[in-house]
Amino acid sequence: MKTTLGNRLTDSIIKSTQPTARPKRISDGRGMYLEISPAGGRLWRLKFRYAGKERRMSLGIYPDVSLAKARKRRDAARRLIAEGVNPVERRRAQKALLIESTQKSFKEITLEWHRLFSPKWTNMHAVRILRALERNVFPWIGD
Repeated sequence: MKTTLGNRLTDSIIKSTQPTARPKRISDGRGMYLEISPAGGRLWRLKFRYAGKERRMSLGIYPDVSLAKARKRRDAARRLIAEGVNPVERRRAQKALLIESTQKSFKEITLEWHRLFSPKWTNMHAVRILRALERNVFPWIGD
């Protein structure tokens, strides 16, 4: 049974393909394929060569990532490869930047803690705690 039409997948082919005892791969062309696990999960993948080595990257989970969106992601990754950029490393770097930018610093968390608890304290105690943090903690630990 031929599972692709001229190396082009369709939604009906994807939905009608049943899982087998071993992972099954259905090609869409230009290195992209749908991998169907024995449990029935469907994952878009891209196989490419970078620096002389074969690499693979995930493009998303079907049906969360549609066929059209997977093709757009494949094309974007192939453009990066053509420019000499490893798309997997770029994704990792972007993820690290996102995590770094969303994490709060020690100083921010401490000042937030002070704002939350200071209404329960006397005014003098709140000032004393904040002054101690600024003198003794922040200079040593930093932001």
